[in-house]
Amino acid sequence: MSVPMLKIGAVLSTMAMVTNWMSQTLPSLVGLNGTTISRGGTSERIVSALYPSPEEGWQIYSSAQDADGKCICTVVAPAQNMCNRDPRSRQLRQLMEKVQNISQSMEVLDLRTYRDLQYVRNTEGLMKVVDGKLKVASENPRSLNPKGFQELKDKVTQLLPLLPVLEQYKADAKMILRLREEVRNLSLVLMAIQEEMGAYDYEELRQRVLLLETRLHSCMQKLGCGKLTGVSNPITVRASGSRFGSWMTDTMIPSSDNRVWSMDGYFKGRRVLEYRTMNDFMKGQNFVQHLLPHPWAGTGHVVYNGSLYYNKYQSNIIIKYHFRSRSVLVQRSLSGAGYNNTFPYSWGGASDIDLMADENGLWAVYTTIPNAGNIVISRLEPQSLEVLQTWDTGFPKRSAGESFMICGTLYVTNSHLAGAKIYFAYYTNTSSYEYTDIPFHNQYSHISMMDYNPRERVLYTWNNGHQVLYNVTLFQVIKTSGD
Repeated sequence: MSVPMLKIGAVLSTMAMVTNWMSQTLPSLVGLNGTTISRGGTSERIVSALYPSPEEGWQIYSSAQDADGKCICTVVAPAQNMCNRDPRSRQLRQLMEKVQNISQSMEVLDLRTYRDLQYVRNTEGLMKVVDGKLKVASENPRSLNPKGFQELKDKVTQLLPLLPVLEQYKADAKMILRLREEVRNLSLVLMAIQEEMGAYDYEELRQRVLLLETRLHSCMQKLGCGKLTGVSNPITVRASGSRFGSWMTDTMIPSSDNRVWSMDGYFKGRRVLEYRTMNDFMKGQNFVQHLLPHPWAGTGHVVYNGSLYYNKYQSNIIIKYHFRSRSVLVQRSLSGAGYNNTFPYSWGGASDIDLMADENGLWAVYTTIPNAGNIVISRLEPQSLEVLQTWDTGFPKRSAGESFMICGTLYVTNSHLAGAKIYFAYYTNTSSYEYTDIPFHNQYSHISMMDYNPRERVLYTWNNGHQVLYNVTLFQVIKTSGD
């Protein structure tokens, strides 16, 4: 059985999953029942929820939808421990909040499915029209020359794989209706409990909620890897530190780690600040300090599965530092890689080696003398730091402002200054490249770090002493089963 890859001609917007950030970091902007806020000229409807502490047993995330109908999907991830039955009123309130979140997520999925289904229906009509013309040509071959007949037949063959996609979207639409009905029923049950406060099996309610969340997650998995087509307006999270630096959250998928790390400067730094949540990072509170055993170079650091990967100062050695044990787990030389401003990005700053992560794992972006200063991409084994595979992009690193990986594709900006855009993409799956024209607003005019977080689907940037986020829009590739 083959699995054809089918490109759908509509851009399914996977506006970055800023769920955890939204629910924790906008308390002053977002009310409990939802508030319309304006950011960069775009209005967004944010649906927020209370965020109880871990000991209360729930982790609540949020949903967002902008004015154009583009959605930020919700992930509701309850803790695995059993519900604490005392006090019941608090548990009830938490369940009500979870139901509200799931209901809002269903609305977002419903909107997306409706929009995409309209496109597929239009494609289905086109297929019928082309098929009708083909039948006419078959009945009267003289009406169409051999070349035209073959072209028409090829078009029909290309359209046929859309049929299973249409059926899938129809099934999704029906499933969303069922989920909405279940949420409505569950809400009625909870309201009755709230009125009576009689005996009820909270564990059964929790299991029903978990089931709904599992089915929601199944829908969300359709929003898989894709091609970058757009970057949103910047969202400034905080202004702190010097002109150069880096900040990040864990890029491992899946992960429930909400910590934020900040590393100020690019030269001989050793101090890493760890914040408990994004909200704490915004306020500059509740942090601990890690003093690295070896200083770092550049700003191309990444946190992956609870460990910091960084370039050791004045060397091409990569170090894996584990935060919880506060120890170096492994260090390894990146053979032949330039360092100490031999092959930096256009802004300098000892940015010779840039470590990053995406949906496919851990990567190193650098260059070597044999590669004549062109960008080299290597996929790394996270435990040993062994190089698994390497690609030569042919693109001069000194001409790049910054770069980041999304779904195995390296995207390169043409500058770190105002007016920058994403204008080069290298696809590791096909070892090919293309020039792009994807603008983004460089609000503070000097980007010294730009990395993609596949767990949240956002770009993290350090821009002239400001910590900034960008949502991304991907052109989706959907897998369909076929014989």
